[in-house]
Amino acid sequence: MKKYSTPFIMLMMVAGVISSAFAGEGETADALARAIFYGGVAIGAGVAIGAAAGGGAAGLGNAIRGVLEGMARNPNMGGKLLTTMFIGMALIETFVLYGLLIAIIFLFTGIFDGKAGF
Repeated sequence: MKKYSTPFIMLMMVAGVISSAFAGEGETADALARAIFYGGVAIGAGVAIGAAAGGGAAGLGNAIRGVLEGMARNPNMGGKLLTTMFIGMALIETFVLYGLLIAIIFLFTGIFDGKAGF
């Protein structure tokens, strides 16, 4: 239980700072609120890209391990296994690129501003 108390206390401190920033009046509070919001969007995009890349790396490693085990058991199937592995690797990398694309859309299109032009 003790290992969760420090991050929880830090989270409460950040929440207090953010709430005091929103409680202020004027352009300074609005600028600070926007800075905190866009900082959160940037951190979220980075976490999303990291999660997609980590999942893709785990999938690629698992695929390569399986192909090497299959080739060790039956060397005659090596060509077919490699072809299938490369197709699977391309699909896995596609999902990682989709994560990157979504993060770029969130960061640079102004979708959170209401300026996206729908």
